[in-house]
Amino acid sequence: MKIHREGKNILLILFIVLFLLNLPIYMWVKIAWVAIFIHIVSLVFFLLVVNFFRSPKRRFKGDRKHVVVAPADGVVVVLEEVLEDEYFHDKRMQVSIFMNIFNVHANWFPVAGKVLHVNHQHGRYMAAYLPKSSTENERSTIVIKAENGQEVLVRQIAGAVARRIVTYAEVGDECQIDEHMGFIKFGSRVDVYLPLDSDIKVKLHDKTTGDLTEIARLK
Repeated sequence: MKIHREGKNILLILFIVLFLLNLPIYMWVKIAWVAIFIHIVSLVFFLLVVNFFRSPKRRFKGDRKHVVVAPADGVVVVLEEVLEDEYFHDKRMQVSIFMNIFNVHANWFPVAGKVLHVNHQHGRYMAAYLPKSSTENERSTIVIKAENGQEVLVRQIAGAVARRIVTYAEVGDECQIDEHMGFIKFGSRVDVYLPLDSDIKVKLHDKTTGDLTEIARLK
């Protein structure tokens, strides 16, 4: 299993800390079941963190013409027409994907094109499934001009547990489906804002797989 680059230092530090905590327990705790219990809990915790930072290799195999793929693993929690007031200042179709701590937390570019806008904003850390998290939580906004000329906005949103958003996209970058757009650590959400005439391919509560699930087609 490949580990995402955002997790390598964290896992190394965690391994050292757990080793230093468990070594004296192994040497000096005389009650066997207590020592074994602590060792098992430490191992399970470490494996959960390893699982969180996994980075599967993926490639979208469908028709790529005008396709919009899911930027993240998770569940569709919002699917509605909204006023996007940070960049477009007009109505867009919002598709929001909520990631729990067991999902892959790498984020993919949903469309191929050119990055026009990147903006990081500090904010609150409400639960990411709440509607207000889109505008009040810490977030990074990326706008991509797709190959057909339409603009798609993607917003990485920190949640109650997630405290760090990593965004690789930079203004002027040429981006492709299958490329990592960023990473959000420990539970979060990604919003996609599409033109109103987009052909939406998912329903509320559908599960998505980042870079593999087709969520829409641009006109």
